[in-house]
Amino acid sequence: MTSREQTGFLAKDHEANAHVTWRDRLTVALFAPFTAPFLLKSLRGGSKSEKARLLERLDLPADALPHLGSWKADTGLLHLICDTIEREKPQRVVEFGCGASSLVIAAALKKAGCPPHLSFDQHADFVEKTKEWLATHGLEADIRHAALKPSEDWPGLFYDLPEIEPGIELVIIDGPPWSLHPMTRGGADRLFPLLAHGATVLLDDANRPGERLVARRWKSAWPGIDFRRWTGGEKGTLIGTVRAGA
Repeated sequence: MTSREQTGFLAKDHEANAHVTWRDRLTVALFAPFTAPFLLKSLRGGSKSEKARLLERLDLPADALPHLGSWKADTGLLHLICDTIEREKPQRVVEFGCGASSLVIAAALKKAGCPPHLSFDQHADFVEKTKEWLATHGLEADIRHAALKPSEDWPGLFYDLPEIEPGIELVIIDGPPWSLHPMTRGGADRLFPLLAHGATVLLDDANRPGERLVARRWKSAWPGIDFRRWTGGEKGTLIGTVRAGA
């Protein structure tokens, strides 16, 4: 299965669930009533007209993204990604959580004349299927399987990453799922020391309570990055910009 197919209300189960602590499970249960309204809103995924405009700007066929919404990226985030790539023309892009966003990132980078991006996902089968999906549209990306493991400085789990070269110009964070812990995506900050001056960070689902707590902690811990919450789209996005000389 890839993001071409219809998906359920919650993210896909995976073997990492067995490593989630009882404290994390309790936190998820406590956050669930406050997070549910945002999950329900995200089911829409954006209007048909916005999806059509997205595909047109990327020169993709009308059936390239048959299903959006649920835990997939919505058209708001996808247009924001395209806008950022068109404006910045990043040469090094890293994505967490592959799927519909991978297709859009790959198409936007190709159109901007930029190299393929690096993407990580915890589902090995999803990685292979997404590669095949991109290939059917003449697109490529370096999509890799990365198991989830406990984070050193954050609750929940994050990707077990290989060594990554510094100079990253764009980071797009759309995983792991909040069902591991509401603040599990905070672990993405391990890449912040590798960001280039002027680099951009995009954190999806920024309207949710867990991501708002992540944003608050990032703002305190990383004074060299200017963060603001963009309320466009269905789920909101936290945008971070690395200040020159930071």
